[in-house]
Amino acid sequence: MAGIEIAFTLEGHRGTLTHIPSGASISTARPVENGGDGSSFSATDLLAASLVSCAISTMALNAGREGLDWFDASGRVVKTMVGPPRRVGELAVEITMPSRVRAEHRARLEALAHECPVSRSLSAGVRVTFAFVYA
Repeated sequence: MAGIEIAFTLEGHRGTLTHIPSGASISTARPVENGGDGSSFSATDLLAASLVSCAISTMALNAGREGLDWFDASGRVVKTMVGPPRRVGELAVEITMPSRVRAEHRARLEALAHECPVSRSLSAGVRVTFAFVYA
């Protein structure tokens, strides 16, 4: 499997991540509690964001493959830091789905969120919880 190159440059407390194949970039900044200004995503914020993004994307991709009804979804994640040593201790994800998602599909869609590549890549030391809201 081919790798994807991502570059990072740091100037002071702010950084830029660049996705080499597309040229897309994301600004980063150190959090206030780590001597930065908190003006953008921190590295651990990006970890949290990647989990909610991956979970919803995996649900949508596999719903299409499996013939399950899929509708727009949204999500939020709350990151909790612990330490010492300083690390991500918990990621609490809430995914909102339309109420018209059929009841018989909900359990499978929810299982898919837990099976996303980012979730599978996190160490056992990170507590990950998912809540699903059908509104």
